[in-house]
Amino acid sequence: MGPRSSHEDEPEENPDHDEFVESLTKFAEERGITVDFNSRVNGKHIDLHKLWNVVTSRGGYDAVSKEKLAWRKVGTDFNLGNTNAAAYAFALKTTYYKNLAAYEIKTYWKREPPPVEILEKLTAKGGDILSRTMENFQPPRSSMANGDSDSGGEEARTPKDEKMDIDEPGSGAGGRSSRGLRQAPPPRQLFQPDVSSSRQTRHSSGHLQSPQPAAPAHAGYNYASSNPNSASFAIANYEPRPPMPLTLRPILTPSNNPALFREKQRLAREARKVELGLISPSTKGMMKPGAGFEGPNIYVRTLQGLRSQVPEEQDYALHHLVKISHERGDKYKFDAFPNLAEGLIEYVLGISSLFYDVKWVIRYSDDEHGINILDGINGTPDILQRIQCLKRVDPPDEMESEDFARKLTKILEAGLTIRNLALLEDNAIYLSEMPQLRDFLSIALNLPMSPAVTELKHYALEIAEQVTKYWKMDESDPLYQSLLTQVNEGHDRGAAYTALRALSRISFNLDDINFLTGVPVSVIRRISDWILLEDEELTHACLDFLYFFTAVPENVAFLLSNAEELPLSSFFGQLARLLQYHSTSSYVRSKTLEKVPITAATDIPNVPRDLLEQFLKYDEPDRSNHWLRSVFEEDENSHITQIALWQAYQYRFTEHTNQQTGLLPAAEFIKNVSSIFAGANAQVVNGASQKFIIKGIRPRHAPMDPKGRVYNRCLWKVPGSSQCGEFLLKPKHMFDHIVYQHLGIDRKSDGLWDLESKSRASQLPPDCFWAGCRHFSRRDGSLPTAYELGMHIKTHLPDQSHKAPLRQKYNRTPVNQKIPLTSQLKSHTSSAGVPKVDPEHGREEQVYYQKYEATASDEVGNAIGLPWGSVLVLRNLARNIPKAAGLLKPDSRAEFSRTAIDTLFGPLKDRLLFVMAYNKPLAGYVLEVLAYIEKGSTIS
Repeated sequence: MGPRSSHEDEPEENPDHDEFVESLTKFAEERGITVDFNSRVNGKHIDLHKLWNVVTSRGGYDAVSKEKLAWRKVGTDFNLGNTNAAAYAFALKTTYYKNLAAYEIKTYWKREPPPVEILEKLTAKGGDILSRTMENFQPPRSSMANGDSDSGGEEARTPKDEKMDIDEPGSGAGGRSSRGLRQAPPPRQLFQPDVSSSRQTRHSSGHLQSPQPAAPAHAGYNYASSNPNSASFAIANYEPRPPMPLTLRPILTPSNNPALFREKQRLAREARKVELGLISPSTKGMMKPGAGFEGPNIYVRTLQGLRSQVPEEQDYALHHLVKISHERGDKYKFDAFPNLAEGLIEYVLGISSLFYDVKWVIRYSDDEHGINILDGINGTPDILQRIQCLKRVDPPDEMESEDFARKLTKILEAGLTIRNLALLEDNAIYLSEMPQLRDFLSIALNLPMSPAVTELKHYALEIAEQVTKYWKMDESDPLYQSLLTQVNEGHDRGAAYTALRALSRISFNLDDINFLTGVPVSVIRRISDWILLEDEELTHACLDFLYFFTAVPENVAFLLSNAEELPLSSFFGQLARLLQYHSTSSYVRSKTLEKVPITAATDIPNVPRDLLEQFLKYDEPDRSNHWLRSVFEEDENSHITQIALWQAYQYRFTEHTNQQTGLLPAAEFIKNVSSIFAGANAQVVNGASQKFIIKGIRPRHAPMDPKGRVYNRCLWKVPGSSQCGEFLLKPKHMFDHIVYQHLGIDRKSDGLWDLESKSRASQLPPDCFWAGCRHFSRRDGSLPTAYELGMHIKTHLPDQSHKAPLRQKYNRTPVNQKIPLTSQLKSHTSSAGVPKVDPEHGREEQVYYQKYEATASDEVGNAIGLPWGSVLVLRNLARNIPKAAGLLKPDSRAEFSRTAIDTLFGPLKDRLLFVMAYNKPLAGYVLEVLAYIEKGSTIS
């Protein structure tokens, strides 16, 4: 029997306690372990019987371990304290684990506990003692200096036939199919990889289905993202191998290193003795079972697995290559892993075996010949003819078998890996130097029409888009013909779009010119139809292709020679329409006349008779309120004395008052001023004598009616007399007033002016006396007639029947900007031709707004987008039509050129002139187009 617990809370004589100690001691002897009945945590004795009762009441070791902070709660039963509670809780957990875990499995759960090596001899981390068996448990492996091991505590095996769901790096979105792991470059922007990668390190691999089976949690197990031995850790921390400098080493000889050669002779003698059986072989440096080097890192293993021709190893390699190319595609380079690109291309060529009775073999010599032999040195120029000769192998009933689906999935993973890595420029250059890649692209683009190969065709087109800029291709090239076929015969918008981009980038990074010869008429017709669609990306690709195509005069001659089959007129019209694609309107403001401020009026204006009659219809205080609004306006810097304001009110309305409608009292009238004008208030100015004023208002130059219409003053002033000063509302009333009062002309019975008789004036005025005009005095001295005077007076009056057009024409002001009538009446021109302004009415600032219809531009103002692409195509056409005409008809070049220019560009001139005038980003380009049109039209 083991020693009795000395815990103070445990009674001296307890049959249950004694029975527990006896049972635990017997179990420990049978298991071969020692139970520590005197265990202490934080200086306090731990009674194993009490600990057993507390833990089993909570469901056992696994249940307590899975519950958050449960071991801390168990520790409270033993008064371990709150300081450093986490450490005390783990120590208590370890005490239970070392002494009672196996006993719990045997007695509480009635199961056979695992061996001591995988239970008591390991740490207490985790909570999986019930699931720990010899079959499913693997002890943690030791960390090696090479931290790139892919084991990560898991048994490596080939992946299941299921697709991975991998999130975009750095995103929290749910997983998606591995088919779209990396994004293609944005339209019209050539892919430029960022040297300093913006990829974020993945810190969680919980949503990634690794090809190894997930090991159960056990003591010492770490998650893959934090375990330096895991594949995810190796991928996330991958850095490309730096270039190694050339190291020169001296040749070792017995003379310069005698110690080395003596050691070699000693080892040779020992090896000879071992061979003769004189001594036993040395075990120094030998890896013992269960320890030592764990194997190559994930990158080496995938490379070797791909080249091994072992299906399981190839599956493992492709599964991880997709992940690596997605997460480390900006650093993972082909030149650092020899034969990786070759292995991927050889594997993906197996797609033909699923549809044809052929297995492509790449050879790097001229020794073998056959329909299935591809030239790995120079490429296979007759690959299209070979494909046509292949025998089709269709699956029965067009159903995919499980083996077919598995092979297709792995081939797609190989194609996706090539596509992902090709987005890096260094890899694209590496691939462009491989002739077998051209053969693969031609084969992939000419596979039979089937939904199963659609994805692989898209990968092939995206690879071609990245590598064609390093290739020179003519019309006999199989890949060039395959790309044209995708545009001409395909019904896939994405395939046509990518094929156009690949064609446009041929020789882009080379000194050779991309002539784009041999393009069928049907391709040009399709492109001319596509630019009519509201599809900006596809139109971008079409304009890119057309720019390089029309840059060659021979291609423009091809267009003109097939004008009957091509809708060139609508094609040119669509290009012109795209010049203003998504244009935005803007206005540039320019000042034409400075503002002349109005001088403050000194006298309160008299109210015209018609306006006074309107006021008299109201009772007080409405009558005085209308009068105040009519003849005063707010001005924070002006004031008027209260006595002057009261006297003006009395003078105006005294003769129109009676017993029923008397005047307001002075105090009430002054009080109403503040209610009419918010900024006006009564004040007292102290000085030699106090002065009572109304601050914040001033008299108007001309009265205003209740509708807000300002009256106009008659400025007729005959020399030697005072100014007329009569106020009239409408220009017609002003004209009638001048003709009747100042010219002395009466009306006839039919309402017309009697220009012959002068009933009220002995003679007409000798000149125009409107504000010092003197228009007729500047003539030959002859007196004006009544008709001439009348017509001239109208020039001083605005035409209200056409307000907006007159403002827009003479004042160059937008229609929606209102100009007071007074500013139009009071401006006139002096004899010196200098504009004069009536200081009593002033003049508003007169501005001119220039409208622009600009399209998209970059940060420095250069045109971008569809308008820029369309104007470049138009410029090529305008420049090359005369040259193309010479190629078609040498004898009548000038006439043909003029006809083509006039027919195609004639209807576009107005639009081109509009774009040049209103679209600043395109103005320079359109000017070049117009210059080429003018030059082509004048060739003799």
